[in-house]
Amino acid sequence: MKRALVAVAALALVAASAAYATKPGSGSSTGTALVFAPNPVQDLGIQTLTDQKDAARAVPQDAYHSVTLTDLDGSGTLSGKWAVVRSTTGTPAYSTTNTFVYDRHQDQFEQVMAYYWITEAQKYIQSLGFGTTLRPVNMRPQAVRINQWGVDNSFATDKQDEIRFGKGGVDDAEDAEVILHEYGHAIHFSQGFQFSTEQAGAISEGFGDYWAVTVTEAIVGASADPECVADWDSTSYTSSEPHCLRRLDEDKKYPTDLVGEVHADGEIWSQALWDIRNAIGNVKADTAILQGQFGFDGGTMPALASDIVAAAKVLYGQATANAVTAAFHDRGIL
Repeated sequence: MKRALVAVAALALVAASAAYATKPGSGSSTGTALVFAPNPVQDLGIQTLTDQKDAARAVPQDAYHSVTLTDLDGSGTLSGKWAVVRSTTGTPAYSTTNTFVYDRHQDQFEQVMAYYWITEAQKYIQSLGFGTTLRPVNMRPQAVRINQWGVDNSFATDKQDEIRFGKGGVDDAEDAEVILHEYGHAIHFSQGFQFSTEQAGAISEGFGDYWAVTVTEAIVGASADPECVADWDSTSYTSSEPHCLRRLDEDKKYPTDLVGEVHADGEIWSQALWDIRNAIGNVKADTAILQGQFGFDGGTMPALASDIVAAAKVLYGQATANAVTAAFHDRGIL
């Protein structure tokens, strides 16, 4: 019986795909959409917002922002140069005019969120010189699956070369900082980053948190509490205010505060990166950090910190390298 059900499902998927392929495209690489920027709690400063089972009324209209989608492939779907919605629960977003205007009660809203924020993150990376004067970083269509993991969590995988966003509570792809965090892991996969030690895992979690905040700030601008990560998603599993998945200002230090859990230990690394950004600005910091990560062999925090200092020196000179060293020193890493 199980095999028969699988076969029927497979035939239905093939039929649906064939029908979908006959739809006319938009013929345009740009479109319009509504998104959260980056999420309702951070944007509006309202800590009392709750999910209310995906109800549209749970979030004020002011939380939605009209944006331009770029780099679409003209098919009328959310498929483009830097992001591809590979599959989803519910009906895939489709428009012959590339108009993707939905609210959070509609499955398509999260598809739009993933497409927009991943595309903007890649465009930000390229604005730093990666792909032109520097080596490319994940410069390809990033595949995503929306709401196809039935738990309140998300993950990136190099085996399937995709990011899967979970559901439950606030669905993960409703919060841009969750999307950007997972894209941080995809960046590491693309750079040959090795996850062979607990500290390497902590570095990747810390980088993901930092990446979520630095891209948000670069695209949206400064917020009242930038060190708080994933303010909206975390309303479903935190009781204290402000609601944060994690923070970039916990004042943890290496190696004293290592506890052997990648997310907790990642807060040491994320604050070091945040301190670097505050010292030399986002452009220099993000360029040096990305450049230093290529080919990391999965060792310790001090080892990667040394690589980032070296990258900063080559890119910007000794004074900038000294500022990066000082930030790592303040966290006990160097």
